[in-house]
Amino acid sequence: MNAFVTRCHWYVKLVRLDKPIGILLLLWPTLIALWLASAGKPDWKLIGIFSLGTALMRSAGCAINDYADRDFDKHVKRTAERPLTSGKISGKEALAIAGLLALISFCLILSLNTLTKQLSIIAVVIAASYPYFKRFFAIPQAYLGIAFGFGIPMAYAAIQNTVPVSAWLLLIANIFWAVAYDTEYAMVDRDDDLKIGIKTSAITFGRYDIFAVMLCYGVSLGLISLVAVQYGLRTWFFAGMAVAVICALYHYTLIRDRDRLRCFAAFKHNNWLGAAIFAGIALDYALK
Repeated sequence: MNAFVTRCHWYVKLVRLDKPIGILLLLWPTLIALWLASAGKPDWKLIGIFSLGTALMRSAGCAINDYADRDFDKHVKRTAERPLTSGKISGKEALAIAGLLALISFCLILSLNTLTKQLSIIAVVIAASYPYFKRFFAIPQAYLGIAFGFGIPMAYAAIQNTVPVSAWLLLIANIFWAVAYDTEYAMVDRDDDLKIGIKTSAITFGRYDIFAVMLCYGVSLGLISLVAVQYGLRTWFFAGMAVAVICALYHYTLIRDRDRLRCFAAFKHNNWLGAAIFAGIALDYALK
């Protein structure tokens, strides 16, 4: 019994259920898309499907990421003790868990339309290939933004059976947001990543990293505002957006000295930035 409990403990750590920030960073863009695509009245069944699917796919992505990075993580302080890297579980176990979680996630959308199912296959391919982009792509965080934001076109497809221009604009906004927050994350590991040859935006941007982060925040928030105005959102949306801007400015105060712990704090605080935007959109629709 104790061995089983211990095994489950390492599986939980593998898929980062003990660190839900990743799930939340996927969830907010997806919920925003569900609300906008449905004019503020999404079906609760869809909310459940996409919320659970987001958690499952993020967990599967973590397992795949650790499998791909198992030989690199041992050289990074923050990741050296991850279950796969430290030998607590095997590579085959990690792949099996990732496959099982992806399968369960796909089963959730079997009742949805064909377009949503087709997009889900693309989402899996993107999620599975992301870890390998760090080998050669100068700003892998941009590819991460696609992976973390693919719930946006899927949400539109599920509700409207099409993916309009506004959905792609939201996805682009999510790419810029992901570059912003994951550059903050990458600033924590920059020294280790330089030693082992991993590509990250923090390395690519160099001394312009802070400027790039703030620029990406500005582009992301600007694109979201453009879409929201097109949907007729006003007072409560802009109240939420004001809070999001304050969050971004607060992140600047955390990262400006490039302190590792404060950069990591800025990364985690992006949950509140996403929550503020979603709350503004939901309230604007609810109080019309």
